[in-house]
Amino acid sequence: MPRDDLATVLRTGPFHLALRAAIEARGLALQRIQFRLAEQGLHVGVATLSYWQQGRRRPERQDSLRAVTAIEEILGLAPASLTVLLGPPRPRGRGVGLPPGARRYSELIDSVGVLDRMLAELDSPADGRLHTVNLFEELEVGPERNGRRRRCLHVVQAHQEVDRYVTIFQGDDGCEPDLIEVRPLENCRLGRTLRDKGSRLIVAELLFDRTLRVGETHILEYEYRDESQVPCNDYHRGVRFQTGQLTMQIRFDPATLPVRCYRYTQRYLSGPDAERTELTLTGHRTVHTVRTDVPPGIVGIRWDWS
Repeated sequence: MPRDDLATVLRTGPFHLALRAAIEARGLALQRIQFRLAEQGLHVGVATLSYWQQGRRRPERQDSLRAVTAIEEILGLAPASLTVLLGPPRPRGRGVGLPPGARRYSELIDSVGVLDRMLAELDSPADGRLHTVNLFEELEVGPERNGRRRRCLHVVQAHQEVDRYVTIFQGDDGCEPDLIEVRPLENCRLGRTLRDKGSRLIVAELLFDRTLRVGETHILEYEYRDESQVPCNDYHRGVRFQTGQLTMQIRFDPATLPVRCYRYTQRYLSGPDAERTELTLTGHRTVHTVRTDVPPGIVGIRWDWS
């Protein structure tokens, strides 16, 4: 790129175009920039650098901003020539831009410290930028009493600008996270996927084809396939924000049927049941629960094998 053009985009932005133009002008591969950053103790993945220059992600955390400052030096740019294009930092922290009554992850999931680390690795704000309008999910229980497939049809709405949904799943006790696959089905594609064996957590990006503005909705479908074949007797969803409708269905293999099933709610994970109602297994070997105007908390179905 001619220096005049580079000077123009550095002056006018936006950040991702200026970064891409500066990298092209310097002629450095992203792997080389990553290496130069690592020499300074700054660890940024090649995928993250690529997302920055495509405009699919914006550096926000302090270590990311330090990396941008180092990139200015690596590319031979004037100090602050890229960082100034980022503008002021976006508001962060619990309650910023969130619907009233939003719950923290620590109230809804085990191993929240591990989850915070995984979300930080994805440069994803801990409070997220989406909430659920409508969700249908189905768990298929296999002949080994294992939860082998979880399918979700999800309608989300942006309460901050966002171009992805970060899905969080915690496998059953004894599962092998490497045997759990995240599959995008409709209106999304798979980004980075992180797994932690000790906590059984899987965190994955489901990328949209554009950035949603505040108030816009998006429909996506995705599933988890689990080949661990460990038994399960409970499936629940942590609800962080007030949700319009939540439908949950469990489908059992004909070779292994439970003797009793219950739907339940909790105000927080591992708390006492706020509600518990027995469910009747249908002729199609399913039980389900439908809830509307769902408050934050836990919604689940559990069953007894004997």
